[in-house]
Amino acid sequence: MENKYKIFISSVQKEFEQERIELTKYINTDALLKSFFEPFIFENIAANTKNPEKVFTFQIKQADIYLGIFGKDYGYEDKNGISPTEKEYDIAKNNGIPRWIYILKTTNSRHPKEDNFIRKVSGDVSWKFFQGLDNLKKEVYHVCIEFLKQRGKIENSDFDSILHRYETINGIDDNLLRDFIVTARKKRNFPEKEDAPKADILKRLNLARDHKIVNSALLIFSNNPQQYFPTATVKCAHFHGVNVQKPIPDYKEFSGTIFEMADHAVDFVLSKISLSTGTRDKSNLVETRYEIPRAVIAEAVINALVHRDYYSKGSVQISIFKNRIEIENPGRLPDEISLEDLKKPHASYPQNPLLAHCLFLAGSIERYGTGTVEMTNLSTTNGLPEPEFASQKTFKVTLWRNRDAEKNMERDRSTAEVKEQVKEQVKEQVKEQVKEQVKEIILVVKCEQSANEIMELLSLKGRRNFLQNYLQPAVESGSIEMTQPDSPKSPTQKYRLSDKGKKILHQLNRK
Repeated sequence: MENKYKIFISSVQKEFEQERIELTKYINTDALLKSFFEPFIFENIAANTKNPEKVFTFQIKQADIYLGIFGKDYGYEDKNGISPTEKEYDIAKNNGIPRWIYILKTTNSRHPKEDNFIRKVSGDVSWKFFQGLDNLKKEVYHVCIEFLKQRGKIENSDFDSILHRYETINGIDDNLLRDFIVTARKKRNFPEKEDAPKADILKRLNLARDHKIVNSALLIFSNNPQQYFPTATVKCAHFHGVNVQKPIPDYKEFSGTIFEMADHAVDFVLSKISLSTGTRDKSNLVETRYEIPRAVIAEAVINALVHRDYYSKGSVQISIFKNRIEIENPGRLPDEISLEDLKKPHASYPQNPLLAHCLFLAGSIERYGTGTVEMTNLSTTNGLPEPEFASQKTFKVTLWRNRDAEKNMERDRSTAEVKEQVKEQVKEQVKEQVKEQVKEIILVVKCEQSANEIMELLSLKGRRNFLQNYLQPAVESGSIEMTQPDSPKSPTQKYRLSDKGKKILHQLNRK
């Protein structure tokens, strides 16, 4: 049989000595695992070995997988105050070795250095809690099976890591892949360089095998993922009231890569909610603040794309109401965690782990298992109710737009239709109607600024959306004017408020 995958099992030696021995025995005796994996632990080193650290370093570099078990203790410290366990982890990280991390779930306090070490590790890779040896064995077995599926060693029916039935690495766009590597190197010190062979990069990401690619690679790096997966889109609808009702004021369906869909969807939501601006008393940069923090919206959208079931014929749907935003995806919460777990730090169980890993490398996911916690904290810090999570046939996140939204929802339902009819009649009588997106540009443009600078002030990512729905309407309405009107495509082109725009700004500031 071909060579086995070598697993280096690392932990504070005294704290988990028995677990390490039992886990090694478990892998070596399980009918399936022993055929594919070969574990290595500290106890394998002969007693007469003169320099264990050199042996460790050699064994880690030879390993295919680093498995870390972390608990309460930090362990022996060298003259620099670093434990062998942290050294081992750093060697694995610097050598680009896949890292499986298991953290003891405990109510007891950890050593301060162990706390710092775990924070460092959890910022790098996915991790899971465990309670007791049996639970640890179960978690390790699960990840071993996933590892073998991803490498085609055993049959795999998961969308995320199954090979596409006909596409090869030629279906990957070179520019998209190169841009991703530049970002991943900057954000997460990704070891491959942008000029490395395409096959090597995709293999490093576990997205290719034998010149063929997995489904997730096409969602990330194809210039038209929807030709392979037509329902891999985000549908966004805006309603004036608190119910789904026709006519729908605005509806968009976004396609493209995972990154493009996320950016367009977030920008769509931002264009429909309130924006407030500060002054330039302390800085030349004007402070902008949306009624729901952008980070909360982005986290909810990214989660919907990462955790959705791509075998489903449904799409991610975002509905914007007067009092709330609902983000729904065809998928459900993993069995390993509950809805209550989402409001506290928890292990990460993504429906599509390869997608999640690429989004993590690109910085779209900051830390595994903390996104929903950050959503909750940011919402309450900004005076908003906590987000609501629901998991039935689909998974839905509800973001409330103001403190009393949830409490007044039933009252609003009964009067919304009448109010909206009157509102629409009034709108028809108003001759000078300024679009909400144009208002937002008027609020942030205080001097001569480039298109990119205005986008940044509005926290927008999708350039096409910005040009079509913000800048172009603002220029066409006469609210914004070019500094070089005779050279509209000039690379040094900037924009400023026109006299009309200044009048509108004055009226807006008086409200």
